[in-house]
Amino acid sequence: MTNPDNDTENIFDEASIIQGFDIELSEKNAQRIDRLVDDYENSILSRVDEEYSENSTFSDRLADNIAKFGGSWTFIGYFGAFLVVWMIWNTLPFLKPLHFDEPPFILLNLCLSFLAAFQAPIIMMSQNRQNARDKHESVIDFAINYKAEQEIEDMQSHLHRIEENGVKNKEEFSSELMQIKQLLASIEAKLENKINDR
Repeated sequence: MTNPDNDTENIFDEASIIQGFDIELSEKNAQRIDRLVDDYENSILSRVDEEYSENSTFSDRLADNIAKFGGSWTFIGYFGAFLVVWMIWNTLPFLKPLHFDEPPFILLNLCLSFLAAFQAPIIMMSQNRQNARDKHESVIDFAINYKAEQEIEDMQSHLHRIEENGVKNKEEFSSELMQIKQLLASIEAKLENKINDR
C-alpha cells in the first residue's frame, strides 16, 4: 500500500523538476498557491452572498427561514411533540370536558392539510431561489475555469516560443561553432604550410 505523504512529496519533486525556469515549486510554494486560490474563491463566494442578500426581499428571506426551519430535526421534534400532546389531550378520559377534537381527530387532519398546503409552496419558492443562486455560482465557476484555461494556453504558447527560440539558438550556435572549427582548421593548415616551407 502506498503512503500518501510519499506520493505528495514525489509530486512536488516532479513538479519542481518539470517547472525549471528558475521557479522552484516547493511544498511551501504549493501551500501558498493553495491558500491564495482558497482566498480568491472565498472572496467570490462572499460577493455572491452579498448580492444574494441585497436582492432578497422580506418575503424571500421569510420563505428561506420557513423552509430552513421546516426541513430541520428541530421542526420534526416540535411538531411530533405537538401531535402527541394533541392526541393525548383529546383521548384521556379524565379530560373529557376539555376535549376539543374527539377521535378520529378531524380538526387535526384539517390543520395538517392547511400546513401541507402552505408549507409546500413556501419550500418550492425557497428552492427556486436556491436554484437561481446555484446557476449564478455555476456561471462564475465557468468564467473562472475559462480564464484559467486561457492563462494555461498562454503559458503553453510562451513555453513553446521559448523552446523554439532555444532550438533556433542551438542551431545558430552549432553553425557558428562549425565556422569557428573551419577557421581554426584553415589557420592550422596555413601554419603547417608555413612551417613546412621553412
